[in-house]
Amino acid sequence: MLTINVAVLLAVIIFVRIRRPVEPRTRLDQTLGIALVLVLGLLLAPTQVGHSVLGAVQQLVHGIAKASH
Repeated sequence: MLTINVAVLLAVIIFVRIRRPVEPRTRLDQTLGIALVLVLGLLLAPTQVGHSVLGAVQQLVHGIAKASH
């Protein structure tokens, strides 16, 4: 039986949408893009990958804040 991870499927959909040529977008298109990215973030947040990304971003922000002082 074939199983599909929803987070991977959403990542592929977002990747395909980002690769489209830049053109004027409708408000509905922008809203759909934002919703897809938010749902992907919610799916990844409780996973090990989500925690790793969060740790990396925290280190980056801490380094930038430390360098600015």
